[in-house]
Amino acid sequence: MPRTIRKIAINTGGGDAPGLNAVLRSVTLSAIERGIEVWGIKHGYRGLLEDEPGGLVRLDRDAVRGIMHLGGTILGTANRGDPFHYPTHEGDKIVPKDRADELVERFHREGFDALVAVGGDGSMRIANALLERGLPLVVGVPKTIDNDVYGTELTFGFDTAVSIATEAIDRLHSTTEAHERVMVVEVMGRNTGWIALRSGIAGGADAILIPEVPFSYEPIVEKVLQREARGRRFSIIVAAEGACPKGGDVTVRETGDAFRRVAVLGGVAERVAKEIGARTGKETRSMVLGHLQRGGGPTTFDRLLALRFGAGAVRFLMQGCESGMVALRCHRVELIPLSETAGRTKTVDLDGDTVTTAREMGICFGDEPPGHFAKEGTAAS
Repeated sequence: MPRTIRKIAINTGGGDAPGLNAVLRSVTLSAIERGIEVWGIKHGYRGLLEDEPGGLVRLDRDAVRGIMHLGGTILGTANRGDPFHYPTHEGDKIVPKDRADELVERFHREGFDALVAVGGDGSMRIANALLERGLPLVVGVPKTIDNDVYGTELTFGFDTAVSIATEAIDRLHSTTEAHERVMVVEVMGRNTGWIALRSGIAGGADAILIPEVPFSYEPIVEKVLQREARGRRFSIIVAAEGACPKGGDVTVRETGDAFRRVAVLGGVAERVAKEIGARTGKETRSMVLGHLQRGGGPTTFDRLLALRFGAGAVRFLMQGCESGMVALRCHRVELIPLSETAGRTKTVDLDGDTVTTAREMGICFGDEPPGHFAKEGTAAS
């Protein structure tokens, strides 16, 4: 017999992304239209695990009015709230503890029939694991500026991040040219190069360094000197935070710990700038865009995608009472199994049209053979 959905919970976990509030509004209004009660879990799963006033908040029309265009999330979020490795006080220490069973028990005690989990690949992995631990129904909604959630063509937040990065690169052209410098711009993306690739092409970068293509310095130096020989005495390089030299390691600014099981990436732009400056003799600077890419309101595209995902999550719950993740496929919102996406990462397709376009335009990826750019003659950059 089909289950009856009367009361659902929703949370926002992991790093924030523009469009989260639009999802909350869409889920809430779509559920209310069907007579379903909606509650928000504050700060990831903390609202269910900690005995805090206001850990669970009722979401009604008033609660989600006027939030669609806002950045951030009215529920708050948490990077270190994995219930399977939850920060727990033991004496004078904080240690990771598996509190997933407590969470599932509280979920049932509160009378929730389903969870809408909004997050990135880590959140989808946790949601799938909670489903296996005993949550009745879970629908994941993929959000991340990194666009690395497997199974969906796009995640909301990505278009906004790319737009911000592209605008920054646009602005750097004039000052970089005026000083005849090389500028290395570091963008987010973790272990994928989606933001760097799209903003680099759209912003007119001369080189793009992404994790999917381990780079050598020689082709980058050759590209800079080729431009110099043609009278273009400045160059712009866009580097994804997870890019690394061939045979080398990623650059980290903070190692992982018991609660964050992946290192915090950062510093590759400075590393590349020092090396390029030493090899070319040109003044070379680095700039890290950082959390600017996460802040502010969503673009129209991200806002609409977030609304479609939110409404889709409620629709699929009502239609089939099945768990899964909403995903954009061939311009349609579909429901795919959580097991299909959990624990997997969507990386840049190196044979795809976007990478091919960049290469055909003469953009350097740091893997070109020696003499490659010298053969281009007077091709436009």
